[in-house]
Amino acid sequence: MSTHDAGPAAGTHAARSPEYRVAHLQDRLAAGELGELGVRTEVRGETVLVTGTVPSAHCREEVLSTVREELAGLEVHCDIVVSEPSSPDRAEELS
Repeated sequence: MSTHDAGPAAGTHAARSPEYRVAHLQDRLAAGELGELGVRTEVRGETVLVTGTVPSAHCREEVLSTVREELAGLEVHCDIVVSEPSSPDRAEELS
């Protein structure tokens, strides 16, 4: 009985195209608590670009965790900005 590497199994991340994996990521983000966030994903050649604005650092970490899980093994560039409003550090002067 000989054994050989038949390549990745059909259900593994490595066997699926980047476009399929990005679509699955988008579905997961839309279905979860983060569904209303303005996070966009785009396949650019061999790289996936993830961009958007989230309301807190916690949301950013949740998005990044989901991205790492879904797109493991792919080259990913993330530009997720936190728009968490903060209190002004000084009084505003009106003229």
